[in-house]
Amino acid sequence: MTLFDGIRSHRVDTERLSVTVLERDGDDPKTPGDQTVVLLHAALSSSLVWQELMQDLPADLRVIAVDLRGFGGSEHTPVDATRGVRDFSDDLAATLAQLEVPTPHLVGWGLGAAVAMQYALDHPVLSLTLESPISPYGFGGTRRDGTRLTDDDAGVGGGSGDPELVQRLIDGDTTDASPSSPRSVLRALYVAESEAGPGEDVWVEAMLTTSTATGGYPGDSTASESWPGFAAGTVGVLNALAPRYFDVSGIVDLEPKPPILWVRGDADAVVSDASFQDVNRLGELGVIPGWPGADVAPAQPMVSQTRDVLDAYRAAGGEVTELVLEGVGHTPHVERPARFRRALLSAIGYIGAPASPAPPTEAIIISSSD
Repeated sequence: MTLFDGIRSHRVDTERLSVTVLERDGDDPKTPGDQTVVLLHAALSSSLVWQELMQDLPADLRVIAVDLRGFGGSEHTPVDATRGVRDFSDDLAATLAQLEVPTPHLVGWGLGAAVAMQYALDHPVLSLTLESPISPYGFGGTRRDGTRLTDDDAGVGGGSGDPELVQRLIDGDTTDASPSSPRSVLRALYVAESEAGPGEDVWVEAMLTTSTATGGYPGDSTASESWPGFAAGTVGVLNALAPRYFDVSGIVDLEPKPPILWVRGDADAVVSDASFQDVNRLGELGVIPGWPGADVAPAQPMVSQTRDVLDAYRAAGGEVTELVLEGVGHTPHVERPARFRRALLSAIGYIGAPASPAPPTEAIIISSSD
């Protein structure tokens, strides 16, 4: 495990599983919850990707980056997808209980944002920062209002994973020899630029910690009579995001409502209204043959769905800030670290953070290249 200066790794044993977390040297375990920030990574990743942000956050905060099950150094325990992402969120609750963190500020990226929203439905949080979040209705297979396209979630889940990528994860491939090599996937889908910067090797290291065992990534699938011939299974990471199992749109009704910061890049290839990871979008582009058309298998409008839910959250009295970063892909905290850091500090109400340029009950859209 490649650790940056001032970052340490340790294991937290819970009644559910053993979890690996990163913390900073010198952070006080007795720091109150309102000064504790918990970071949750995306799929095909680990806590290693948060280290630059951890180094840059103020020293009087306590910062904890958690490895989700099946990633990083945490136990590679199978994911029961029929519970949505509750296995992950219940793991997080058990971990924070052991760390004596009752009510944190949660920061979730991609899959981690899905876990953060589920956690907020089940436990109090002080704020939610959602970076490039999965739609509140899951990944794939839904119309804008969240209704499902088929009863079995055709084209969704474990069957949508790239078998060559899975094999290269197993092989520990660190090259860019194939479009399915982890390094190539990182460059093509996660960042808007051609490379991920000086920390790219650490990112690839994080990707290679992904468990591909049964119940890990991507998960199983079942046959479907609907195009493209497969549907969501019952175990594994991608199935946990299938709309038949995952729906966190209920955050609209949370009381009390934590403030929400939504950060995304306008060049995100993974989470968008035309995602290159959406099987229906790939069918529309002709990448997958036999697409039955937009009336039957439309691409999922992921960003629009998130905006609709967060607009409803705001209308119900919640505070929402939307930060859109121009020319940025799926990883704002890597591609625009200074801007992400400032937005996060403002979201958690850190003293000395720059004031919001608009009232907190209004969405703001900021383009930034710094």
